[in-house]
Amino acid sequence: MKLKLVFVILCLSYNLFFCQSKGKVIKVKDGDTVVVLLGNNKQETLRLAEVDCPENGQAFGKNAKQFTSSQIFGKTVVFYRMSKDRYRRTVAKIFYDDNKYLSAEIIKSGLGWWYFKASKSIVLKDYEIKAKNSKTGLWKDGNAISPWEFRKNNKKKKRGFVIYKTSFCGVGGIRTLVQTSNT
Repeated sequence: MKLKLVFVILCLSYNLFFCQSKGKVIKVKDGDTVVVLLGNNKQETLRLAEVDCPENGQAFGKNAKQFTSSQIFGKTVVFYRMSKDRYRRTVAKIFYDDNKYLSAEIIKSGLGWWYFKASKSIVLKDYEIKAKNSKTGLWKDGNAISPWEFRKNNKKKKRGFVIYKTSFCGVGGIRTLVQTSNT
């Protein structure tokens, strides 16, 4: 009896998180976050799986948002719920236009990083390497900063620290990183 109950709970959980769903994209918040309207007229915020795009206010952030909009805004997409993130958004794999995988298209276009912390996809890793090597999208900038580094630096600034990089042309070309408090 207990085994049957566990099996039923597992089946329901699997269907809740990994089942195929459809929704019309009604808003693009940024390059890797969209809002879909479901068949029951409820909205759901989806965070794209396996990719991390530049933040709003970061170099190429507007480009990533514009690319995502051009690909899926106003379209009905198929998505697979993978999990929830810390902001309670649904992390999902989104497919459109005859089974194109949105995260892969973003990475191929050089407008997002393969999110290796949450993905084991060698294919996506290869797309990122190809985009880097051909200097596509954000990879044109030799000093591109990943979104996780950008967020970390902004968090430090909010805590009252300013980060300065200084170079001295003196003996040995010394480079230093100095942190000073704003307070």
